[in-house]
Amino acid sequence: MAAAGPAKNNLLSDLPKDLSSELMAGATTRKLDANEVLFLAGDPGDGLYRVDEGLLKVSIASASGAERILAILGPGAVVGDLAIIDGLPRSATVTALRDCKLSFLSRAAFDAFVMKEPRTYKYLVTMLAARLRDTDQLVAAGSFLPLKGRVARALLDLAHAFGNEVAGGRVVIRQKVSQSELAAMAGIARENVSRIMNDWMRAKTVTRLSGYYCLEKPAALKRESEL
Repeated sequence: MAAAGPAKNNLLSDLPKDLSSELMAGATTRKLDANEVLFLAGDPGDGLYRVDEGLLKVSIASASGAERILAILGPGAVVGDLAIIDGLPRSATVTALRDCKLSFLSRAAFDAFVMKEPRTYKYLVTMLAARLRDTDQLVAAGSFLPLKGRVARALLDLAHAFGNEVAGGRVVIRQKVSQSELAAMAGIARENVSRIMNDWMRAKTVTRLSGYYCLEKPAALKRESEL
């Protein structure tokens, strides 16, 4: 899956702070209610959005309606940055999981900026190379990891984005995630996630506290997720 939390490979994360601040100076504000769709796969790619507050879900759906969650993104993350480069339609659907405040930068504003600051292209190349490496990892995980490894990878990505370390190296994921959402992140059936989570809970590898998953043995999950 792609990154949860702030996307590690996006245009704004790669740009120096002075350039990213100048680029976003002309952005406009957009607000979304929880469960509201920001854009659908196939919509025009007219610009990028930065998450200032809230949480977004990036997903794709099959012809049968099955959902695959590609990423869960929090403050600082960017969606739609590839669209400002190629101008092609959106490749995924983005939905608010919580009330969100976003900054929108149009493709026209971006084009005007890079005409003035052509060194921006150097950072675009770096970002695209990193995205390609991420895609290689995603394909490898989907091809070679067993089911437990895929679920472990999803939990570890969530822990990286939303985890708080507590006593003894345990990590609490401060974002409520259902088994259906874990299944959509891992790309497997919910029934398999239920079986795997039950096994891990019996082994005290994972527990659940007030609706939040706690990784009791993150090192064991990391071993499961290794290719």
